[in-house]
Amino acid sequence: MSRQLTKNKGVEKDGNEGKDFEFLDQTLRPSKWDEYIGQENIKKNLQILLNAAKERNHPPEHLLFYGPPGLGKTTLAHLIAKETSSQMRSTSGPAIEKVGDLASILTNLSSGDILFIDEIHRLNKTIEEVLYPAMESRSLDIILGKGPSARTIQLELPAFTLIGATTRVAMLSSPLRSRFSGGVFRLEFYNPEEIKQIIKRSANILGVFLDKTAAEIIADRSRFTPRTANYLLKRARDYAQINKKNIDEEVVNEAFNLLGIDGAGLNASDRALLETIAKKFAGGPVGLSTLAASLSEEEATIEEFNEPYLLQIGFIERTPRGRTLTKHAYNHLGLDFPEERQEKLL
Repeated sequence: MSRQLTKNKGVEKDGNEGKDFEFLDQTLRPSKWDEYIGQENIKKNLQILLNAAKERNHPPEHLLFYGPPGLGKTTLAHLIAKETSSQMRSTSGPAIEKVGDLASILTNLSSGDILFIDEIHRLNKTIEEVLYPAMESRSLDIILGKGPSARTIQLELPAFTLIGATTRVAMLSSPLRSRFSGGVFRLEFYNPEEIKQIIKRSANILGVFLDKTAAEIIADRSRFTPRTANYLLKRARDYAQINKKNIDEEVVNEAFNLLGIDGAGLNASDRALLETIAKKFAGGPVGLSTLAASLSEEEATIEEFNEPYLLQIGFIERTPRGRTLTKHAYNHLGLDFPEERQEKLL
């Protein structure tokens, strides 16, 4: 009996209930330089570095990417691996708990491999110390035994490239940062036009029709971040599919209303943060720890998830005394800007 195979919007079926033939996020990830939209300056620098290394028949030098989540740090690492025809081994800072964990990873690398460490700022200092000689001289120092009988053996490592990614570059020690000899690159937020190109490409991969207005609405609410744009597109696709509609302006607005995402791209937690500063603390300033306690939220969540975008769109300001709301934030919330603060601005 012939094996019947059907495809439906990125899903492959063969008589079972249907399995994703590939993780959806992996499917949407660019696989070629031409498909990677945005970060043009970084792409140009990387292409020069990679082409020069290829001509010398050397692996690329160690690289560090940093910036807010969802901007494409992991994607760049995958593209570099494909560009250099290298095998990529991926791990994360929290996963490497002991020196033995790092030693096991390094000794299993082959010549030319790329080691990608996500959230590299979460490596503990002891592991960092072991990483220094591995990055500089491709050697691994292992201490056997304890006390006076302890001895050190040195293992030679194959030529490899370490690519680190972090959302908090300030938490990396200076010695570790300085060993990324290939360069330290900051990924910037995307502009609306770049986000629209990403959304159109993703819609094509998902096999859905997206009209121009819907694409613009998704781009406007994407927080200038490709990951968020793809998330919103997938949720709009789900809503349109269930309601048997096309993805147009009406469908996108209805889907985002259900998700609690407003016209500025703010979600419920963003609005709660702004309203807390406005109503409980008279617009600020208020310290981070006090604000986190008032919201029953972790400080790191506010710093890493909410604040970058709110700062980017000019809704909050960081001052030495704490966080304050801007007039733009009051207007967005539909609240009157305090007269005493208005007077200070005049």
